[in-house]
Amino acid sequence: MRKLNKRTKENRQKIEKRLYNQDDAIRILKETANAKFVESVEAHISLSIDPKYSDQQLRSTLILPKGTGKTKRIAVLMPLESITPEYKELADIIGADDLIEVITKGDINFDILIATPDMMPKLAKLGRILGPKGLMPSPKAGTVTTDVKLTLEEFKKGKLEYRADKTGIVHLLIGKSDFADSDLLENLIAVYTSIESNKPPGVKGRYFKTFHICSTMGPSIEIDISALKL
Repeated sequence: MRKLNKRTKENRQKIEKRLYNQDDAIRILKETANAKFVESVEAHISLSIDPKYSDQQLRSTLILPKGTGKTKRIAVLMPLESITPEYKELADIIGADDLIEVITKGDINFDILIATPDMMPKLAKLGRILGPKGLMPSPKAGTVTTDVKLTLEEFKKGKLEYRADKTGIVHLLIGKSDFADSDLLENLIAVYTSIESNKPPGVKGRYFKTFHICSTMGPSIEIDISALKL
């Protein structure tokens, strides 16, 4: 077993085995985010769902009010004749068949790929390249759109996609450890509200099991879910 360093041991000692209200959880998270870099803040939510059933799958999007603190490169795939200077200014990468050629060669220099519906048939052959990286555009992820400008603006503001993994857990980046406490709290409540409002129809009874937050190198802190309800 790997030995824990002094910083990790001290951080773990600051966490009690109990539920924390959101304000205390954020305060302690920031105290324990003491690595030599600005750590990311993550939320890990365990749900009472079984994603192997179609009516218990969870996949949606939300815009974090205060963003994630991480800049993402956005590529847009659309017909050549529809590309305008405004789109070129908003997108990091934009193209039509030329962009498909670049992706075919395995040159993936973006974090999000947005496509117009009429370009999706051309992307079908690239599923083996884009699929494993989670970059294949889809209506559920909000990345297949007829309103390219609005979609670009939303993702620039911090819109992100989330889904439950095969064990029913949602993993999300919700900010940086140098965010103000109030900003982290606003993002945290937005995550809870979005997951609650997108409850799969097949879920009966209790929906949320546990809700933890942590920094990149810090210990996990369990939040009292009832305190997040508005």
